Formats: sequence, C-alpha cells, structure tokens
Amino acid sequence: MVFSTREAGGEPYRDGDIAIVPSYDRAAADYTGLLDALAEHGGVDILHLHHEYGIYGDGPAIMEALLEARRERLARRVLATLHTVYHPRGAVGRPERLETQQAASKLDAVVVHSTIQEFELYSQGFSLSRVHRIPHGTSINPYTGQNPYKLLSSLGVEGVSGRIIAVPGFLRPDKGLDTMIEAFSKLGDKGRYTLVIAGEPQGKGAEKVEAELAAAIERLRGVVMVRRYLSEDQLLRLAAAADILVLPYRDRPGKYSVSGILHLSMGSMKPIIGTRVPRLVELYQYAPRLVVPPSNPGELASKIVWVDRNYDYAVAYMSNVYGYAVRTLWPRMARRHLELYRSLLGGSSAA
Repeated sequence: MVFSTREAGGEPYRDGDIAIVPSYDRAAADYTGLLDALAEHGGVDILHLHHEYGIYGDGPAIMEALLEARRERLARRVLATLHTVYHPRGAVGRPERLETQQAASKLDAVVVHSTIQEFELYSQGFSLSRVHRIPHGTSINPYTGQNPYKLLSSLGVEGVSGRIIAVPGFLRPDKGLDTMIEAFSKLGDKGRYTLVIAGEPQGKGAEKVEAELAAAIERLRGVVMVRRYLSEDQLLRLAAAADILVLPYRDRPGKYSVSGILHLSMGSMKPIIGTRVPRLVELYQYAPRLVVPPSNPGELASKIVWVDRNYDYAVAYMSNVYGYAVRTLWPRMARRHLELYRSLLGGSSAA
C-alpha cells in the first residue's frame, strides 16, 4: 500500500496490484492526513518514506509524522530513504534541511544510496547501525543491440550520422550542458559525431539552458535536441541507440545524491563519460579513467575523442560498471529492502 500526495486526486485508486491512498498535500505544513489514513487502514508493520525535498519541503514535518506514527502504534517500524543528504555547507540558507536530517536520525533506519551519503550522516552523529546503504536500482536495457536509427526515429530523431553521443536527462544548469556544447565544438571532424541532448526544462535557470542549446543548434553542425519529457522506456531507447553516453554534471558542494540516469545508462552496456562529482561517485569508483573534472570542456572533448579512437577497449574497460549494473538490478535491491524490513521487525524499537 502506498500513501501518496493528493496531486493525482483525493480518491484511492489502484496501480496494478498496488493500492494508492492519497493522504496529504505536497510540501504540507503537517501530515495529520497521513496519520488519519494509517489509522483508517489499521496501521502497518513498516512505514517507509522515500524522501525528496521537492515533495516534502525543507522542514522536518514529514519526519515528525513518522515518529508520531510510531508513538501512536500506527507503524511498528519507521524508516526513510534520503535521496539527498546535505553537509552543513550545502545547506547554507536552508537550516531546515539539516533539521530534517537530525529528525531522521531518530527513525528506526535510514537508507542511502552512496558511501558519501552514508559517511556524511555518520559525521553528523548518526549511528551507523541505523544507516543502511542500498544502491539505486538498475535495469538491463532491453533495446541494446537493436538498430540505433530505428530507435532514434521512434523518438523523432532523424538524419543522424557518425558516432552518436547522447546526453539524457532534464535540462537544468547543474547538468553541465554548456560544458557539453563547448566540448562538442572542440571536436575536430564535426561530421564524425552527432550529439543528441534529450529532456524537458526543469527548475530555476532552465530557460537560459534552453536558449543556449537553441543557439548551439543554430551554429553547430550535428547537435540535435529532443525537448520533451522522456519516459523511462524512451530513455532506454536513447541509451541503446547511443555509442557514447555523456553525463557532464556539476554539483553544488555539500549536496550528496546519486544519478538515476547513471543507473539507467549502466544497463545499456555502452561507454559512459562523466564528471568527478558526488552524484557520479559510482562511475568514478568503477571506471575512473572515464571521469573528467566538471566544467572542463577541453578535457571532456579529449575524453570523447579517446573513447572514439579506442572504442573496443573502452567497452571492455567498462566491464566493472556492467558487473555493478547486474549486482544492482531492481529485483536484487528489492530483496535488500525486504531483508532490512525483516531485520527491523525482529529487533526492538528505537527510543
């Protein structure tokens, strides 16, 4: 059973075998609606929150609701996955985010996706017995090996040639698309490459990013933009069509998360070039030679050329990443969660 926001309406509904119970507003001031819904359904054994600041706001109200649910015995155990963890430097101007993390330290368990997140919480006083690292899930791309031009055509992209370089994801300043464009302009033979940038604008600064991309398309040969939201299936098609996937991210110091696009890309068995930022720590760990400093178009261009000229070697070099993709398949990560739930139900409640 999923207790959700009311953005899709206020009436319960089903998604396949899953019952969805809209219970509270996005970024609500309090979550008594969640407590009421839990009481109406007789409570639960495990109440697991997937926390995003964009959904639950900066403050600790949702964490306090989880703790209240445990006190009222509406849930035997309460835990949260923190998709973003903040160092104090990263939370400057938003102290409520650190308050949210401190409230999470009182839950029965906290799940994070990376070692950086894990040890940042430890440095802030979390007991490591309550912090559990379960990597983001990965899917093996079912479109790998299919005709790339047909896959691109299904996305509305025609007339590509040469090596296909794909940059998937939202159009935002932190995606480093300006660095990608400048790196692409430095590649020698423009007819040798096609750059496909795909995604919809999102958040503050997206309009400027979009304008810069439009200008690049006008002045550079071989740049194609798919400006719309892409479903996971469409992203998989793009990744399967690409020869090289590039994630030129830049991160704000003190903000730690992992890239879902990286995990989607890993299952496509293609070379991935990324930047040395916390979001891509797994790529840095398993394929350090394909990672470059952020905001450095010269090094990024050189790495693209190196992968192009040594393509078979680059594919083989990615074998550790492919192995990691298999080890983090969604069913395996689901089993890790079930093991954690069983462990929590077998132990004693936190004070």
